[in-house]
Formats: sequence, C-alpha cells, structure tokens
Amino acid sequence: MRRFLIRVQSAGQRAVGISTAVCMTLSASFAHADCSTDAMIVFDGSGSMAEMGFNQIDEPRIFEARRAVRQVMPQIALNRRIGLIVYGPDTSGQGDQCSGIDLKFPPRANAAGLVVEAINALEPEGQTALTEAVNQAAQVLDYTKKPGTIVLVTDGKETCGGQTCALAAELAASGPATTVHVIGFKVRGAHFGWQSQGQTSYNTATSAAKCLATRTGGEYVSTETVEELIAAMQRTLGCALLY
Repeated sequence: MRRFLIRVQSAGQRAVGISTAVCMTLSASFAHADCSTDAMIVFDGSGSMAEMGFNQIDEPRIFEARRAVRQVMPQIALNRRIGLIVYGPDTSGQGDQCSGIDLKFPPRANAAGLVVEAINALEPEGQTALTEAVNQAAQVLDYTKKPGTIVLVTDGKETCGGQTCALAAELAASGPATTVHVIGFKVRGAHFGWQSQGQTSYNTATSAAKCLATRTGGEYVSTETVEELIAAMQRTLGCALLY
C-alpha cells in the first residue's frame, strides 16, 4: 500500500518507521476541520474521471472514488452538515460541455446516504468547470457572512476558462472564514512517456487548483489510492475527536 502524501506533515508522521496504517490514522486525527461549520463537497464528474489504461490507471478513477465515498461518508456525515455539487455531466440537455454544474443539495444533517447515492449514479462526461463549481459552493455557504469549508475532489485542471487563482484571491478577501481544501485524485501531467517507469513528473503532477487551498488557508492533498482518498476526506471533512 502506498503511503498517504500530504504537504503539511505532523511531527508524528515524520517519525521514522511509522507504518502506512498508523500514518493514515494520524492524518485523520490531526484534522483541523471545525465540524460546527457547514461544508460543501465539490466533486469532479468530468469525462477524465472515466479514463484508464494509457495514463497508468488500472481502472476508471470514478470506480475507486465511489468505493472511497461509500466507506468514508457514513463516519463523516454523522457529525457535520454536508452538501454536494457535482460538475461535468450536462444536465441542461443543451450540449454545452461546460454547463454541467449540478447542486445536488445544500448542507444538511446525516447526508451520507445522499452523497453516496449521487456519486454511485455519476457517469462522468463533459469538461472541468471546477472554478465555477467552487464559486457556486461558496455562494451556497453564504461565504461572505459566515464560516464554511469547501472540499474539492478533482483529477486535474480547469478546462472551461475559469480563473481559478482569481477566485481563490476573491474568497480569501471576501470570505476570510471560508477554507477550501483541494484533493488531487490521480492527477496526471500534460505529457506521458511510454518509456517512463516509477514516479515521474507525469504521475506526480499537482492540480492547478492548488491555489484555492493556498490562498484560503486550506490544504492540498495528493492521492493515488482508495485508502489515500479516504484519509484525505477524513482529514479535510472529519472531526478530530472521532478518529
């Protein structure tokens, strides 16, 4: 099992010889999320979530993402109000590949079943309008008037012309109590070389959406496996006292 990689490590995680399982537990236990505030998950449902094969991915990203969501949401949703926005699939029927931003529901108590149902039913397609999706999540949270948390799960970069880092600056200035965490799931670089082996700049790429986390005091977390995605969601959405 590959180790859970985060940009900010606790002292315990830096200790030599800690096993992967313990490291993941520590990641969750040091979560700084305030579960008294509402949270919005912004979930990538764009066509790239269905990719596999040539990009060193054994099965479509969405398969593993569904498994992670099924495992982690029942724990997290017990103790905080959570809402969900999915971007990618065009629900308008107009054929616009960038219009598919779907507010499934605003924050509510005990939302695990609703989140799992929505992600299980998700059939990835369309482009990556992540900037507008995060903006809409902030509006749902009424971000200029009260604190909130946004967790963006994405496999790549904005492809619909949104100015991601400009939005990050706006959120930081107008919603100082709004935190955006970005979970990069199997993010891949722009160029793939068939001769590459092991870890390369292609399969260790960072999402351009990282600035959303950097500017708002959140974290950017790189994940490759189901276990890492679960740990990242626990860390960014969970309550420290529960793990």
